[in-house]
Amino acid sequence: MPLMKKIILLRANAFLIAGLLVSSSVFAQEIRFGIFADPVIGWFSSDTRETRNEGARPGFNFGITFNRYFARNYSFSTGISILNAGGRLVTYDTITMYFNNFNTEVHAGKSVVYKIQYINVPLGLKFESNQIGYITFFSDVGLDPKVVIGGKVDIPSASVKGETAMKELNRINLGYHIAAGISYSLGGTTEIVLGLGFEQNFIDITKDILTQPRDKISHNLLKFRLGINF
Repeated sequence: MPLMKKIILLRANAFLIAGLLVSSSVFAQEIRFGIFADPVIGWFSSDTRETRNEGARPGFNFGITFNRYFARNYSFSTGISILNAGGRLVTYDTITMYFNNFNTEVHAGKSVVYKIQYINVPLGLKFESNQIGYITFFSDVGLDPKVVIGGKVDIPSASVKGETAMKELNRINLGYHIAAGISYSLGGTTEIVLGLGFEQNFIDITKDILTQPRDKISHNLLKFRLGINF
């Protein structure tokens, strides 16, 4: 190969590598944020027959998201939100529920309605497609450390309504999430986000106090993402 062609080829390769490095550097430093308000459906699952789920409850999740890009279509995702969710449980035996100022019996087959409030800090990876027209498809998977900051229960059979039940709840939890959806560009980096996600806790949400059943109650959440990114 003539010397001149070799020089041109080396220069072309150098420019290509430099361009890739600059592109990677730009996306490695890009940070985007968004806000969202998610309608939620929550329910429980149990690992024993002594305690079982009895229906779902609506909830709400709102907060902010942060994405730090390490490549054009890939980013680390996090944020913080206030999650309000609940569910219904029944037991096959009579149990005692423990509150701050009193205790009460819940007879077998009678439901306990939980209303739980968390601070949620998801940690995940977000994958995005190339933009097609105005639309980008995305998915997000990761873990969800959360802290219970409020908990109330209703026990209709015992005339208990809105009673604080922090004694009955474990304060720290950890779950995982899987989500997917689309974003619609409004121009620049602003986009509307629509999506669907599932989340499940790894750790027992309820305590097993004294004679209460030794069970593991997981909180399951179906989330409908409504948001806007900037």
